[in-house]
Amino acid sequence: MGYGIKLRVWGDYACFTRPEMKAERVSYDVITPSAARGILEAIHWKPTIRWVIDRIHVLKPIRFENIRRNEVGGKIPINNVLSAAKGKVVDLHQYTTEDRQQRASVVLRNVEYVIEAHFEMRITDRTIVKNDETPEKHYNIFIRRARNGQCFYQPYLGCREFPAFFQLLEGEVPASPITGEKDLGYMLWDMEFGNEISPKFFRPIMKNGIIEVPDLWKEV
Repeated sequence: MGYGIKLRVWGDYACFTRPEMKAERVSYDVITPSAARGILEAIHWKPTIRWVIDRIHVLKPIRFENIRRNEVGGKIPINNVLSAAKGKVVDLHQYTTEDRQQRASVVLRNVEYVIEAHFEMRITDRTIVKNDETPEKHYNIFIRRARNGQCFYQPYLGCREFPAFFQLLEGEVPASPITGEKDLGYMLWDMEFGNEISPKFFRPIMKNGIIEVPDLWKEV
């Protein structure tokens, strides 16, 4: 295992969309490992490291809320973007007044989590020495940036309109108000990018507000 960190994240709203309910968004009960990894990568990420989520602590009761939002029904076709890149004159605008749709969403309200994670190096020891890519270097960069509230882009809780606020946790993780054991059903773990993009799922069990996250890459 590499260098471990604990990050407290919170926000007013969150939506970790279930893939089986894409048209009308419905959130998972808790943050997904892929969303947690995205928050860490917003603070510090390089191609030489891979973030691995070890544990998720749910520090607020799970509360759902129904909201309605204006969204656009389509997107700019990729062929138009490629044509514009080649110098052709195409329309790359989206006219929201003509393509606006109102959709319902079931989102989480007033969420707070502690993400326990570590990172692993993706290069050989020889390359680490040659390029000064040491685990200590990346660990210290993350700790410094998290302490200062720095990030490459604003992390978010599932949807970009739901910003995630974060704080480095250097002490003990607070106790969760959630007690007992709950089966959360099948949840998206992460996406596997190869010749084809394929999702990986796992079945989390939350015990007293704590979810142990497996590393499915090592189980392949």
